[in-house]
Amino acid sequence: MYDPIFAKSFSKYERRRFGFCAFFISLIVALSICSTFKPRLHPLSIIGDAMNLQLSIVATQNMLEFKNKSEISQPTVDNAANFQLSIVNPVPNKLIVNDTRGSSRPTAIETTKMEPLCSILEPMADYCEIKGDVRIQANSSTVFFVTNGINRSAGNSSWRIQPYARKANLGAMNYVKNWTVKLAENKDDIPMCTRNHSFPAILFSVGGYSGNHFHDFSDLVIPLYSTSLKFKRDVHFLTTDTKPWWVSKFRGLLNKLSGHKIIDIDREKEVHCYTKVVVGLKSHKELIIDPSKSRNNGLSMHNFRQFLRQTYSLERTNAIKLKKGDTKRPRLMIISRKRTRLLTNDAEITRLAQKMGFEVIVDEADHSTNLSRFAQIVNSCDVLMGVHGAGLTNMVFLPDNAVLIQIVPLGAIDGFAKTDFGEPSDGMKIKYLEYKIKVKESSLSKQYPLDHPVFKDPRSFHIKGWHVLRKTYLDQQNVTINLRRFKGTLAKAMKILHH
Repeated sequence: MYDPIFAKSFSKYERRRFGFCAFFISLIVALSICSTFKPRLHPLSIIGDAMNLQLSIVATQNMLEFKNKSEISQPTVDNAANFQLSIVNPVPNKLIVNDTRGSSRPTAIETTKMEPLCSILEPMADYCEIKGDVRIQANSSTVFFVTNGINRSAGNSSWRIQPYARKANLGAMNYVKNWTVKLAENKDDIPMCTRNHSFPAILFSVGGYSGNHFHDFSDLVIPLYSTSLKFKRDVHFLTTDTKPWWVSKFRGLLNKLSGHKIIDIDREKEVHCYTKVVVGLKSHKELIIDPSKSRNNGLSMHNFRQFLRQTYSLERTNAIKLKKGDTKRPRLMIISRKRTRLLTNDAEITRLAQKMGFEVIVDEADHSTNLSRFAQIVNSCDVLMGVHGAGLTNMVFLPDNAVLIQIVPLGAIDGFAKTDFGEPSDGMKIKYLEYKIKVKESSLSKQYPLDHPVFKDPRSFHIKGWHVLRKTYLDQQNVTINLRRFKGTLAKAMKILHH
């Protein structure tokens, strides 16, 4: 009952304060009742029982955002290849909350931004970027990450990663070791550190298709460059599936990217600990660095080619510029092949090109070739030509505005040709020409009748799988160029150099 005498004993201002306090206490009681009974559709019910906190609106919004990102079905470790994990990384943003499990005093904790830890949805590669307490145990092929309980609502606790910048169901991927990225709530549950490092690390595989010149650059060198350059050489390279000859071949490049000793992590008995580790290498397309992708840090193939010129002391930045009446002879390199897709009449092509004003050299790079020496030879050329294959990867050493001529064999492999060398040429500031051979220019014309499906229906070989396609059109096909037809392609190359 309202008591007017009691009310008059307080000022109008004091009575208003009592009213606000009564309303506030009622609101707290109502919220407490809701929290106790946990209605099915209450916003806080989606957060779970990880922490029983009375949260501010801002904190609730942050956690709801986390829920939206984690609504993807949570797979097991075995089907983790179709799952992208988002976890909380320590990015400072302080929030005051009341922890009802202990002291009633408000506690300052750090909320965090959501950043991807492991991305295994990428078409080209598995990739993890981990910040915090990271421990690498070689004998179990495991990368442990101590979460201190922060990530309990994220679902999975471990993910299987192949730290190689290509996904394929082919035999070579059987030689890429599976690593496990495992989340641990408490550091007491995982191996103790025996070696601590103050700089970050990149763990990557030298297995897969390494040894093929194209894959060496597309799957390893270029992704490693774009992943590691931001660390300014203060980064540890941890190699798994290590091939000593590969490390030796690319030693000059590796030393330019890291100032620390390369560790063959598979042989290590120590537990190496870091505050930041990248597992795998990011890759999007063949021989391409897309500057628009966030993890490429604005880098492009132009930057990469400048890096190659510095590493291998390549003197030429631009190809020759011919003027009318100029007696200079642009240099043409013919990439020779000795096992498959042989260019059977390279001597005749050489004589034709010389008559048209080119200086011609014929060469091929293999495992034993000194990469620095070969890079300098390619850089001295204005035109590079060859049948579709790994040798054309040496285009990375050409000067700007040089010309690449790709000879495309039979077999409806035009798509591969464009993807592997046609599309990358634009980002390298290289002019691209394509010469598609006719049936009579292929050695297959001597092995099969002209009405055979190998000519009439190449797609029927494609659907039988890569091994059939490769055996038929790549391993068993040689090329004999029609000089009259090819003369027009050489003339186009010369015209480009004049412009």
